This record gives sequence, C-alpha cells and structure tokens, in this order.
Amino acid sequence: MDIGIVGLPKSGKTTIFNAVTRGRAQVSAHTGPQAKPNMGVAKVADERLGFIGGIFKPKRQVPAEVTYVDIPTTPEGLGETRGISGEFLNELQRTDALMITVRAFEDPSVPHQGDGVDPFRDAETMLYELAFADLEILTRRLGRLSDQSKGAKPAEREAQNKEEALLERLKVDLESGVAVRDQGLDVDEARLLEGFQLLTAKPAIIVVNTGEAQLSDAQSLETRLAAEFPGPRVGSTVLCGKLEMELAQMSESEEMEFRESLEIGESGLERMIKLSQDVLDLITFFTGNANEVRAWNIPRGTSAVEAAGKIHTDIQRGFIRAEVVGFDDLAECGSVSEARRRGVLRQEGKTYLVDESDVVNILFNV
Repeated sequence: MDIGIVGLPKSGKTTIFNAVTRGRAQVSAHTGPQAKPNMGVAKVADERLGFIGGIFKPKRQVPAEVTYVDIPTTPEGLGETRGISGEFLNELQRTDALMITVRAFEDPSVPHQGDGVDPFRDAETMLYELAFADLEILTRRLGRLSDQSKGAKPAEREAQNKEEALLERLKVDLESGVAVRDQGLDVDEARLLEGFQLLTAKPAIIVVNTGEAQLSDAQSLETRLAAEFPGPRVGSTVLCGKLEMELAQMSESEEMEFRESLEIGESGLERMIKLSQDVLDLITFFTGNANEVRAWNIPRGTSAVEAAGKIHTDIQRGFIRAEVVGFDDLAECGSVSEARRRGVLRQEGKTYLVDESDVVNILFNV
C-alpha cells in the first residue's frame, strides 16, 4: 500500500511524513525540479500477529506495511490551477491513495502563500489541481482517439467510440466538480481506466496540520472536514504535525508517557494507517509456519488465488487449495491441529474470498 503525500508549499507535508513514518527527512525547502521524493515505511501494529506468533513460534514475525511517499512541491504553478505534470505527476500516479496536507497552524517564521491560512480553501485548491491534471490526461487521450478513428476498422472504431463516450462523460463530470472516484463507474469502465491512473480516481485523505494551540478545536475541525469533504473513499483528520513528529522520534515508553500527560491519545502513525486502510477498503489476513508469521493487507473482495499472488507469483501460479481458519477460531482452539480436529479449519478453492482476520495456508505445486 503506497500513499502519496501532497500539499501546497509551507503546508508541513514533510513534517506529517516524518510523523507517520518516524522519519527524519529535512522539513525545509522540499521543492523544485531537483528534489526527490522522501520514502518511508510504517509497520502496522497488530496484536493478532503476536498471538499467532505464539502458536507457530516462528523465527520472525512480519507486520503489514504502508509506504508513504512525500512528493516534492513543484516550484511554480501549484495552487494556481495549472495542474500537476512531469515527474511529480508520475510519482503520484504510482501510488494507491493520496494524502492531501493542508495548513491550519500560524507561524510568522513560515509565511503562507496567498491570502492567509485557510485549510478548507487550500484543500479545495489541491482537489482542483488533481482534477486539472486528470482533465489534461483525458483531453490528450480524446485527441488521440479522434486521430486514430479516421483510419480505424469497424471493430476498432466501435471500441474507440465506447472509450470516447466514457472519457467525454468523465470530463464533463470532472468539470462540474465530481471526482472520478464518485462517478459510479461499473467494473468494465473501471478496468478500462486502470492504465490512466487518474488522480481523482484514487482514494484521498485530507490532513489538517494544526498547531498545538489548536488541539482543543480538533474535534470541531474534524466534524467540519467530514461534512465538507464526504464520500466513502475520502477520509479526513486533524494532526499537530510538529508535535507528532517530535513524539515519533522518542522511544516508545517516552512517547506513551508524553501522550498520557498531554491527553492526545493514539499516535498520528496509528491514525493514518487506520484511515489509509479505511479509504482503500483493505482487510488483513495472516500466514504462518515455523519460519515466519506475516500479516498482509489486501483489498476487500480478493480471491484466495489472488491473495496467493500477494505472497508470491509462483504460489499463485501453482495454487491447489487454501487451508483457512478464522483468527477467533484459531485463538479458541490454540493450535492448527486442534482447529482441524474441531472442523473449523476449512479447505477453500481459488474463488474463495479471503475474509478479515483469516489465517491462510496455501497449498501449491510448481
């Protein structure tokens, strides 16, 4: 799961990146054509993994991971309805979801571009930028389809006409402010668009970066965010990026002590992981043996053979069947052999849809 972090200049997106990855990236001047993305991996804490490890007693336990990519701010144009292009666009297209960081903190030493600090205005601006990037992609593709149709054979022209009608519809709705993810695409339409990697088709998380003085207003800010940016594939939250970054550099015990004294609850890392899983509609399944117990994140509705491919392409290719037991059943039984004896360890085929908390053993032959 790759999450791209974007934001206007001085929004504190690299600070948020450090907070959710426990990273130490330079927080100033992450801009310009020479800047490279910051990349960090966050481990997904999951008590179930440790419990399963207690059953298999493996050499290692591997949690699920989330990769965050902090995209540099383009030197000019971002926030001025010029869209996103070049390598910055390519980086964003490779991600599974977007985290849009907007600024609510006041700091005279960090001047805000434009007319003062307004996180809701900045969120709208960034959403428009993503839409403009998509409109540019659709416009270019429609131009190519028009050129190709002149010498196309009847069968080719029929497919081109179908694609053209879809892209025109998307374009009209985008120009009316409707993101592609909210346009009700069917399975065939979504499959046709996969290669385009449109930014507004991706799930989005809006993060309002506040100062410590605004923490008491976090709940009201989150309520307004949910109202102004609704949707099943849009999440939102409020974080004090600077404080979360400082806490993320502490040891776990020190961090917990400070959080209790400040009464600020779960970490920004934990909150972002939950939001990321929610907007992407991911579930977690587990694999285990004497060598390794591992947690895997997959989209809800993934079949057993597709889940096997997440582990290794050879396992998917040689898939025979899956042995599956729910985590709760395994916890009650205390061992795989007891789960088999009680009949709660099931044999499932390729089309079985893996469920949340399933513990899976894939039998394969290559």
